[in-house]
Amino acid sequence: MATPLLLLLYLATVGSDNIDLPMFGAPINNITIPVGREANLVCTVDNLATYKVAWLRIETQTILTIHTHVITKNRRIGVTHSDPRTWNLHIREVQESDRGWYMCQINTDPMKSQAGFLNVVVPPDILDHPTSTDMVVREGSSVALTCAASGSPNPSIVWRREAGEAIVLNDGTQAMTYEGAVLNISRVNRLHMGAYLCIASNGVPPSVSKRIVLIVHFPPMISVPNQLVGAREGQQLSLECHSEAYPKSINYWTRDKGQMIFHGANFEPEMLDKAYRVIMKLNIRAIHPSDFGVYMCVAKNALGVTDGSIKVYKITDDNSIRISGRNEVVLDANSEDSTLYSGHKPSRQNARDSGKDQEPTSGGYQIYFKASFFIYWSFTNIWLSWIFVHI
Repeated sequence: MATPLLLLLYLATVGSDNIDLPMFGAPINNITIPVGREANLVCTVDNLATYKVAWLRIETQTILTIHTHVITKNRRIGVTHSDPRTWNLHIREVQESDRGWYMCQINTDPMKSQAGFLNVVVPPDILDHPTSTDMVVREGSSVALTCAASGSPNPSIVWRREAGEAIVLNDGTQAMTYEGAVLNISRVNRLHMGAYLCIASNGVPPSVSKRIVLIVHFPPMISVPNQLVGAREGQQLSLECHSEAYPKSINYWTRDKGQMIFHGANFEPEMLDKAYRVIMKLNIRAIHPSDFGVYMCVAKNALGVTDGSIKVYKITDDNSIRISGRNEVVLDANSEDSTLYSGHKPSRQNARDSGKDQEPTSGGYQIYFKASFFIYWSFTNIWLSWIFVHI
């Protein structure tokens, strides 16, 4: 192929009496072009005279242009002769297949040539397969989020959470980003739930991303901040429970005998939900004698049902100090009456694992101490009075 090419160039030469032969004025610069743009390779020749300049594709040994004529049938190829020294090869709408070496050749004897490289870069693109789609998993299972991308150079993959939370890794550490095509999460829990962004970049703009939502299903769980609440008749009161469940649970209040509490003249149930968490409130406008007793907060979804209880007792002048002391003991999260429910009464270890444990406050012990001191002081006064009377 090379011999006919040289013969063609030689035959195209018009005889010249010039003593100075053509020579290249500058090397061909290697260029990098994003796919879809136009590439322009420049060949500078001095003292061309009646010699001819041709452009060739080295990998395929294809003649592209001779002088000002386009030889190839590729309509994206063009040639311009902007001044006597400069010959420009144009490649419009560059494709990845255009990447390679291009030769500028002068038909002297021997032939003179030089080459330049065209590098075609491609911005990243996330592939539909095998990239993960939105996933639904049960709590405690393992999951692998996968992101596959194409591009040139090969893209790098970075994961981050859409809402800005840290990613909890398998070794227990947390990171704001994770680099790699696969994000493995073992023993998924509700804290992993949310939208993850797979971001592919390779230095060729624009970077691209895909949003993958991880949904974690788990049965309801209820925690009760205060299981024992004292109130006086006529007092306004608000009871509160915290519920976690997904799919979202149905939440409602009942009395101890199972009767459901609806919005009415004296009761106002209120639900404040955020993602899988719900704050259940029962607002009582004015406590009546029949309102003292046990209230149940209930959460139910397709995976289970659980409840928590709150006892509302009557405060009187005679028992306010004594009961206040007992109330602090009941609220101790380390007591046998745990405030965490999940269908059955869990162990303290489960309560600690759920992050719902509360440290006993020093205020409760102070009140209890004051109440005990008051009883001791009253008993001492009665004993001294009896002694003075009988002396």
